[in-house]
Amino acid sequence: MKIDIFDQSYNVQADGDEAYLQALAAFVDEKMRAVAESTRQADSTRVAVLSMLNIADELFTLRKRLKEIEGPVRQRVDRCIRLVEKTLEASA
Repeated sequence: MKIDIFDQSYNVQADGDEAYLQALAAFVDEKMRAVAESTRQADSTRVAVLSMLNIADELFTLRKRLKEIEGPVRQRVDRCIRLVEKTLEASA
């Protein structure tokens, strides 16, 4: 299938959902255009690198938030499991 990113066309194989791949391409295109506009860069390689840094920053921030959420949630789940196990043992 063909996708367009920052005025460049790419032929890629889509083993899965083509709409998903189109959405990814649109996301990358949007990021690159935003970087190009804010930095006034015309060099597509520089725009791509700066865009990837922005996307990596978003990814790392989301990973950090996920870890902050997972810890307390995991503890609550473990506590609930122990309570259920105690209740089952007591009723047996």
